[in-house]
Amino acid sequence: MARVYEIDSVVPVIDPTAFVHPDAVLVGDVIIGPHCYIGPLASLRGDFGRITVGAGANVQDGCVVHCFPGTDTVVEEDGHIGHGAILHGCRVGRGVLVGMNAVVMDGVDLGAYAFVAANSFVKAGTVVPEKHLAAGSPAKVTRELSDAELAWKANGTKVYQDLAARSLVSLRPATALTAVEPDRRRVSTDASVAEPLHTYREKH
Repeated sequence: MARVYEIDSVVPVIDPTAFVHPDAVLVGDVIIGPHCYIGPLASLRGDFGRITVGAGANVQDGCVVHCFPGTDTVVEEDGHIGHGAILHGCRVGRGVLVGMNAVVMDGVDLGAYAFVAANSFVKAGTVVPEKHLAAGSPAKVTRELSDAELAWKANGTKVYQDLAARSLVSLRPATALTAVEPDRRRVSTDASVAEPLHTYREKH
């Protein structure tokens, strides 16, 4: 079970179909919707304002989600928040991808199915139109996304929804082996399930 803390008598809410990693931390006014995946070392601190993670969204390893007093941070349905990203007082629209180590600041509004490139800094108050890419530091809207890119992202989000289900069923503490066993099994996903965007683009 995740590390869950109440504050001011406000307790986080986790839908039973969501998976929140035991090493994630949820504080106060945090609402996790159905079929979400919250990764290890993610910190969602609803001690100043409300954090809502909509159905089927994922917040991956090492992410920080927070906001100023009296404000909300919202990740809408099928949002996809990459490893190490920071969200602070922003709205992440339906189907949005926030890349690894990106920072999305207060008052930012990411339109549906927009992408924020990895390592980008989206300054306060920025509006990114739906189905557009924002990249850089500070991030600027650069172009409209292709159908292939949107399909790639949708598949990646489904992979994380499947991971939530797999984790609920099979993730548990274990003791490490001291040697690699003969004919060692692999996990149940492989390259047929998802691939990096740069190789996907080459094929599509």
